[in-house]
Amino acid sequence: MSWLQTLDTRLFDFINQSLANPVFDWLMPVLSGNVIFFPLLFLLAVGLLWKGDVRMRLCVLMLLLIVPLGDNLIANTLKHASARPRPFTILPEARVFGVVGRGYVAPMTDGNGREMAANQGHHDSLPSSHAANCFAATMIVFIFYRRSLWFLLPLALAVSFSRIYNGVHYPGDVLIGAIVGAGYAGAGMAALQGAWNWFGRRWFPLWYQAVPSLLNPDPEMARSRLFRWDGDSSPQTPHSEIDQYWLYLGYLVILLTLVGHWIYLAAGVIDLSEDEAYQWLWSKHLALSYYSKPPGIALIQFAGTSLFGDTPLGVRFFAPLFAAILGVMLLRFLAREVNAKTGFWLLLIVTATPLLGVGSVLMTIDPPLVLCWTWALVAGWRAVQSDSRVQHWLIVGLAMGLGFLCKYSAAFQIACWALFFALWPAGRMHLRRPGPWLALLVFALCTLPVVIWNAQHGWITLDHVAANAGLHGRWHPTLRFFIEFVGAEAGLLNPVFFIGAVWALFAFWPQRHERPLWLYFFCMSAPVFLGYGLWSLHSRVQPNWIAPAILPMFCLMLLYWQGRRGAKAGLAAGLALGFLAVTLLHESNYIGKITGRSLPGEVDPLRRVRAWPPTAERVEAERKKLEAAGKPAFIIADHYGMTGLCTFYSPSARAALGGKPLVYCVDADRPNNQLFFWPEYRYRDHRQGQNAIYAADFLVPLEPDWFGKWLKHQTIGYADAPPPRPVNPRISQEFESVTDLGEFEIKFGNRIFRRVHLWACYNLK
Repeated sequence: MSWLQTLDTRLFDFINQSLANPVFDWLMPVLSGNVIFFPLLFLLAVGLLWKGDVRMRLCVLMLLLIVPLGDNLIANTLKHASARPRPFTILPEARVFGVVGRGYVAPMTDGNGREMAANQGHHDSLPSSHAANCFAATMIVFIFYRRSLWFLLPLALAVSFSRIYNGVHYPGDVLIGAIVGAGYAGAGMAALQGAWNWFGRRWFPLWYQAVPSLLNPDPEMARSRLFRWDGDSSPQTPHSEIDQYWLYLGYLVILLTLVGHWIYLAAGVIDLSEDEAYQWLWSKHLALSYYSKPPGIALIQFAGTSLFGDTPLGVRFFAPLFAAILGVMLLRFLAREVNAKTGFWLLLIVTATPLLGVGSVLMTIDPPLVLCWTWALVAGWRAVQSDSRVQHWLIVGLAMGLGFLCKYSAAFQIACWALFFALWPAGRMHLRRPGPWLALLVFALCTLPVVIWNAQHGWITLDHVAANAGLHGRWHPTLRFFIEFVGAEAGLLNPVFFIGAVWALFAFWPQRHERPLWLYFFCMSAPVFLGYGLWSLHSRVQPNWIAPAILPMFCLMLLYWQGRRGAKAGLAAGLALGFLAVTLLHESNYIGKITGRSLPGEVDPLRRVRAWPPTAERVEAERKKLEAAGKPAFIIADHYGMTGLCTFYSPSARAALGGKPLVYCVDADRPNNQLFFWPEYRYRDHRQGQNAIYAADFLVPLEPDWFGKWLKHQTIGYADAPPPRPVNPRISQEFESVTDLGEFEIKFGNRIFRRVHLWACYNLK
């Protein structure tokens, strides 16, 4: 097959060098990628989905489903499997244009010489993803609009040609990419049509009669029959039947989202966060409670890792599952109390909210708290009805109690109930019955593990929570924290939904007597959201603290804005903006593909969950060097989160769990994290006379002109050497001598994600 490689190389040389001219030197990099291409494409897609007919909408949906999946699952898989180097890496005479060429660096390897997954794909050449995506899109649009071929085919050919001219692909890469892209596009459309033929006939027969063919829909027939995209039913169609369709559609969204999240986690796109790794250590030391949190998160991680091992999927398995259970709960609740269509739109809103999207994949204490809070909300509405039974209140108490065992802020729901009874006179009759008081008793019983543990440990959690809330310091009135709070929540809740929800919190008030369900949602959210907003005038409030209030706020928002002028436009804008934001939060590399310039690692939104395996590898490598001198060596991290991450991602440290740990957190004289309470983590009691590597993670602040500096020095690092780092004074006191090993740049791909400073510490006193 060498003659094919020779032919490919000669064709590459001809296009890349012989056809060189100033016009192409300017035009070809623009065709390969420019800043305005994806924003324009995004706006066009939103416009067609909003104002287009059935054919246009189906075409856009096919593009959104097939092209990204084909790129990630097929084109990139083939690219990694072929491992063909890009031409500019082996042909010194190649002329290179564009980000791929300019940003190329040699791949990083792990301790066994294998290339790390973070770098794979940055320099693999076969097939060309640009060609695959362009021809896939051309194939899809051609199926719907035959005349589009006159415009899209030349454009696809031009983009594919630019990849060769720019020196980043061989002609063979482009040809195979075009064939692969057109192939998976055609196969994907056929598969979707087959699925619609099977599911549509059984689950959505009325919709199927209106649109039997997804690939060749008749807009006039869809309009003339009963199918209308606003969800209204025709006079001949019972409302309950159409409502059932929205319920099925909601179930389908929940199922696809659940499976998608599990696939995303299994693929290892992101690493564990500091809190996840730290709480993973808790799951190895089950207890009634912990220094800063109740026992729920440790039990959840224990269950997940028991099923799937000590893997990221094992740690996070229940996060997507909790999100799916939450979705089913809300969908059925709104379908019963309002209609299924409202429940379906709430699912989409939740999916398009960045803070909730993050909670669907990261296993922190917030997902189980939000699940239990919402469970208590749903059960509570049934409990306040006139025909409720005691068992309904017992469920409320259990849900609130389990929520408390996940996060202490679940206790705020008691204040929410108090406000509801104060504002809704009809509900106060329940206070004369045993139900609410039994619920309070069940809640109190659930708090016993935390109370017992704290009684045994000097009520240390109260001191910790008070410090987090800023109760130990004097109050200096300032708007700084309030502005931070509003800005953070507006971004994380989606600006459109944030404005709509806050507006509804106040605007619904005149209707509170006629709309008890609206009032209920207000009472289950306002004390938390508005309470933290007011507290931000005193101290800094973390953005995730209002998590349990989000869903009742959104429920109130949907009910208030339903049928109002501009509501549909706002919903469309919010969903479009939200889906884009959530996508970028799941894979920030798309920012580079969209803009043509990747963000610096220091400001990448996924910095907290990336480049931890190479970080642990670097620290472990220095430990082994120190141990080779003939004396046992261990690791001390400057933060409990880094202790957990270095343990999780270091095979040697993970193997040491259950005995003498290999990774510790710097010692303290008083409790400041959970490790203080575990005797085996007091290295001064077990490691006398040994050596250690002390590791500290530093985020180098970017200068005010970081953007210009980054453009000038991307992939090279900072022009100036990092400033010298003083070692922790406690470390200097605990060891006879300390040697500065310097600062190590940890990269993800070709970007610096963190700088880890290491010191060699000799002879623990």
